[in-house]
Amino acid sequence: MARIIVVTSGKGGVGKTTVTANLGMHLASKNYRVCLIDMDIGLNNLDVVMSMEDRVVYSMLDVLENKCRVKEALVQDDVFPLLFLLSSGGLNQNLTITISQIKRVIDELEPKFDFIIIDCPAGIDAGFRRAVSLADEALVVTTPHLSSLRDADKVVAILSTYNILSKRFVINRARGDLIQDKLMIDVHDIGRTLGIEFGGVIPEDDRVLLSTSASISNNKCALNRAFEILASNIITGEKKLFDCTYKYRGFFGSIKKLLKRKV
Repeated sequence: MARIIVVTSGKGGVGKTTVTANLGMHLASKNYRVCLIDMDIGLNNLDVVMSMEDRVVYSMLDVLENKCRVKEALVQDDVFPLLFLLSSGGLNQNLTITISQIKRVIDELEPKFDFIIIDCPAGIDAGFRRAVSLADEALVVTTPHLSSLRDADKVVAILSTYNILSKRFVINRARGDLIQDKLMIDVHDIGRTLGIEFGGVIPEDDRVLLSTSASISNNKCALNRAFEILASNIITGEKKLFDCTYKYRGFFGSIKKLLKRKV
């Protein structure tokens, strides 16, 4: 049976959807059967991040409206045959979506996959409650900024009221140069603030916006190594730390810091 993981955050704009997409690709690259579900009804863009928007024929809403079967709404990745996407589709004002309806869809998918990863809408409204209610595990994505951490802390508190067996946090857009100079909140301080297990650290990198299933084979890329560690932590339960400060240490590291801050 699949592990059902919801990827959530306290606010929008922290990179939750890109974390979902890249985690799914790295798990599939390890020969796990992975289904990504976009639960952001109406504001869905996981298909765009996955470069699948032109291939989506049916969506979850079509499934709920009995216009197609679940397997007909799944879009298979071009590079990784074990990776599939279920898009949410556009908002239908006349359709009331219930948790039990979505659960029936997931119940049908669960025997066919090793991981079902739910991209949760930002905020803590009805869409958040639907997504969280269906998951066994949660990844809380935050950036190392006080406003993001405050919202993430609120989400962690709400998650404690649900039947979530495992909660981990993922720090996205970590600036190694700023952390090294103590100008950005340290990973361990964030862990103590949120009070949940560590999941992964993703460095700030413009390539995360350009990351596709065709590009993650570049193991020399720090971004890919970070997602590789995140995927490994999810699989094994370990708490390996990607060190985004390593290249900013020493004499040459100081030069790199100066150059980065002038960009």
